[in-house]
Amino acid sequence: MAYSVSGIRLPCVPPVFRSAHSSFNGDRRSSSFSLLLKKDQFSRKIFAGKSSYDSDSSSLIVAASEKVLVPGGQGDSSSTSTDQLETPGTVSDDPQTIHDEDSSEVEDEEKVENGDAEPVHSVLEEDNGKGEEPTVRLHTEKKPKSIPPPGAGQRIYEIDPTLLGHREHLDYRYSQYKRMHAEIDKHEGGLEMFSRGYEKFGFTRSATGITYREWAPGAMNEFGIWEIFLPNNADGSPPIPHGSRVKVRMETPSGIKDSIPAWIKFSVQAPGEIPYNGIYYDPPEEEKYIFKHPQPKKPKSLRIYESHVGMSSTEPIINTYANFRDDVLPRIKRLGYNAVQIMAIQEHSYYASFGYHVTNFFAPSSRFGTPDDLKSLIDKAHELGLLVLMDIVHSHSSNNTLDGLNMFDGTDSHYFHSGSRGYHWMWDSRLFNYGSWEVLRFLISNARWWLEEYKFDGFRFDGVTSMMYTHHGLQVAFTGNYNEYFGLATDVDAVVYLMLVNDMIHGLYPDAVTIGEDVSGMPTFCIPVQDGGVGFDYRLQMAIADKWIELLKKRDEDWRMGDIVYTLTNRRWLEKCVAYAESHDQALVGDKTVAFWLMDKDMYDFMALDRPTTPRIDRGIALHKMIRLITMGLGGEGYLNFMGNEFGHPEWIDFPRGDQHLPNGKVIPGNNCSYDKCRRRFDLGDADYLRYRGMQEFDQAMQHLEEKYGFMTSEHQYISRRDEGDRIIIFERGNLVFVFNFHWSSSYFDYRVGCLRPGKYKIVLDSDDPLFGGFNRLDHNAEYFSMDGWYDDRPRSFLIYAPSRTAVVYGLVEDENKEPEPIVSVGEPIAPVEGEEEEAESESIYG
Repeated sequence: MAYSVSGIRLPCVPPVFRSAHSSFNGDRRSSSFSLLLKKDQFSRKIFAGKSSYDSDSSSLIVAASEKVLVPGGQGDSSSTSTDQLETPGTVSDDPQTIHDEDSSEVEDEEKVENGDAEPVHSVLEEDNGKGEEPTVRLHTEKKPKSIPPPGAGQRIYEIDPTLLGHREHLDYRYSQYKRMHAEIDKHEGGLEMFSRGYEKFGFTRSATGITYREWAPGAMNEFGIWEIFLPNNADGSPPIPHGSRVKVRMETPSGIKDSIPAWIKFSVQAPGEIPYNGIYYDPPEEEKYIFKHPQPKKPKSLRIYESHVGMSSTEPIINTYANFRDDVLPRIKRLGYNAVQIMAIQEHSYYASFGYHVTNFFAPSSRFGTPDDLKSLIDKAHELGLLVLMDIVHSHSSNNTLDGLNMFDGTDSHYFHSGSRGYHWMWDSRLFNYGSWEVLRFLISNARWWLEEYKFDGFRFDGVTSMMYTHHGLQVAFTGNYNEYFGLATDVDAVVYLMLVNDMIHGLYPDAVTIGEDVSGMPTFCIPVQDGGVGFDYRLQMAIADKWIELLKKRDEDWRMGDIVYTLTNRRWLEKCVAYAESHDQALVGDKTVAFWLMDKDMYDFMALDRPTTPRIDRGIALHKMIRLITMGLGGEGYLNFMGNEFGHPEWIDFPRGDQHLPNGKVIPGNNCSYDKCRRRFDLGDADYLRYRGMQEFDQAMQHLEEKYGFMTSEHQYISRRDEGDRIIIFERGNLVFVFNFHWSSSYFDYRVGCLRPGKYKIVLDSDDPLFGGFNRLDHNAEYFSMDGWYDDRPRSFLIYAPSRTAVVYGLVEDENKEPEPIVSVGEPIAPVEGEEEEAESESIYG
C-alpha cells in the first residue's frame, strides 16, 4: 500500500532500471523540455532556451536543459542553449477532427499483420562490420484494414430466449452502440481512423519536425485540443533528442500544473525521486527493434501462463524483459502452455499495485527495461509459437496527480466522472467517463497501440465488472437474476465502449484474443457484437477459484461431488470461459494458494524426497493435481495458471512496501521494502530431490495431454457419474474418459465406468504415477475393453481399479495397430538446456 502527500502516492522507490540490453546510448546528449500551455494563447513563440514562465505572457515556452534521464543515461549533465526560434501556432476548432499539415509520416518499414499475408524475409544489411549475423526483417504488402459495419444485433434472442424479457434494455444498448459507431464514421472517418489517435496526439514526428497535441479543455477552450509544431534544427536533427525528459505546463482553473503528457510512450523514475518523468522515446532507425517472426494463429484451445515480469526471477530483485525472454519463455513453452499473459505492462508508479494503478497508459513499464526490450520479448515468444496477451487496465486509473491522468488539466472531470462517481473508494483510483468522445478515442487507441506497435496478440481486460455497473460490483451479490444485469445499475456507456473496442480489435486483428474479467456473469458477454453481445472471446470463470478455496476450508467429508460439478459447468451456452483453480489473486499476501491451503507449514520441512512425508503432504500433493485436472477438464474452453503455481509454489506474494500511514493516524506496517516474497522460486520445481518436481511434471503432462487431444474444446462432453457416497466423478470429453476418486481412503476394484464409444481403452494420464509424486498403484500396460449394455445412461462400460485420491484419464484406442500415446514428461528439467535449439519430442513412459 501507500500513503498520499499532495495527491501523489509514495511507494518504496526502486533503483532506476539499467540494462545491458538497453537501446539507449549513454553518451547521447538529450534535453529536458517543458511545453507550457496558457489559457489565452492563440499565437505562440517557441524558445529553445532557459526554462521560464511569465504569467502575464501569452507565449508558449519550450525549455531545454540538456539533462538526460534514461536507463543508462547521464543524469547529471546539463547545459543551456540561447538559440531562439519563432513559428506561428494554430488551434483546432473541431473537437473530433484534427487537421495537420505536418502529420506523422507512415514508416516505410512494412509489417506483417495478422492474417494479411505471409511474411517475406529479406536481408537488409549483409555486413555490419561487427562480424554479426545480417539483419533480417519481415516485410509484406499490407492489406487495407477495415471494420465491418454493425449487424442487426438480434441473434442474442435466438441463443437465449430468456433475454426477450429484457429486450427494451438490450435494444437500447445496441442502438446506443450503433449511434456511437455512426458518429465515429461521420466525424472521424470510421473506427479504424478513430483508433489511431496515437498518430495525432502526444508527440508525432514527421520529416520536418515534431508535433505535440494534447486534449486539455481545462487549459483552454470548450474543445480543448492543443497543438504546437517544433521544426527540425538547422542541421536536420529532431528538435527533441531521443531520451529527453518532457513535460507539459498548463495554466489551469486550479493553478499552474506540470504534467507528463497523457499520450507519453515511455516514462522513467529518477533515482531517489517519487514522480516519474516523461521520456521522448524515438531511437534512431538503426537502434529500433525490428520484429522478425510472424504472430501465431489463434489456437483452438487456449492454455494461458499468467506472469509478471518483475517478479519472475528466482532472486529477490526486479527482473527484466530480457531475462524473462531468455529464462522464462522457454520454460512456458516446455511446460506446454500456448499463451503467456503478462501483467503490469502499462506504467504504474506504485510497484505494489501489481500494475493495476496505471499512470501512463501508452508506456511500457520502465522498471523492466526499454520499449525495444519488450518488443524483443514478444518477438521471441512468437518464435516459440506462444501468443502474448496483455493484462490491460481500462477499468480505472491511478489517483496520482503529478505523473498520472488525475486532474491532468486541473479539473476533476477531464478523463473521469466528476465527484463520487469518478472515484473508486475500494481501489483508491479514478473512474473513466466512457460517454466522453475523447476518452473513447484515448482508450480505443490505447488498445490498438499495444496490438500495432508491440504485436501483442490480445488482452485480458481487468475489472470489467466494475466498468459495467455503476455500483462496480461492490457489496453486491449476483444471484443470476437477469434484473441484476439489465437495469438502472448498468453503465450503458461503459458497455458500449466494450462493444466498440471489441469491434475494433476483432475487425482489424482477426486472430486477436479478448478475455474479460467479469464476476457478475453478464449474459451476452462472450457473444459477437454484431449479434448483440459485448464481444469478448472468453470470460474468466472466477467462481471456480472461489469454490476451491471454500472447499479447502472444509473437511474432506463435507465436500460434495455435485457441488464441484455444478460450479465447473455453470456457464452460459455458446459463451466460452477460461477456467482456473487459482490466479495471481489467490497468491497475494492476505490470501493463500491452493498448495498452501492444503499443506501449510508442512511445506517447510517435508518436501524433500529423502525425508519422511506426512499425511498432510500426501493429501496436499494428491488433491493439488486432482483440482487442476478437473478444473481443466470441466471448467471451460480455456485454462489459466499463475506462474509458479504449477508446482505448488510455497508461501505468498508480497511486494516491497513501506509503512502505510492512514488519515486517522493508524499505521499499517510494511515489510521494509523487501523483495524476498516478490519473486518465483522456479528452482524448487526443477529440483529432482524435492516433491515440487512431481507436481510440476504433472502440470506439464496435463498441458501436453490437452494439446494432443484438445479435450477442452471438444463438442462431446457428458458427465455420467457424481457419486456422493463413493466420492467419484466420471465424465467424457472427446474420446477421453476422466475418472476422479476424491475419497480419502477407499479404493475400488472392478469399478464400472460408463462410456459412449466401443473399443479398447488405455491409461493416458495417471496422477498416481511416481513421476508425479504418486504411489504407483495402477498398471499402465493394462487394457480396458468396453462391454455393451447401458450403465450410468451410457450405452457401454468397462471395469477399472480406482485408487483413493487419484485422477486417471483413459483414452480410446482408435487404431488397433497404434496405441494411444500418453503425453507425459520423461523427467528432464523444465529449465532450458544450454545450446538447445529445438525441443525433443516427449517420450512415453507407459509403453
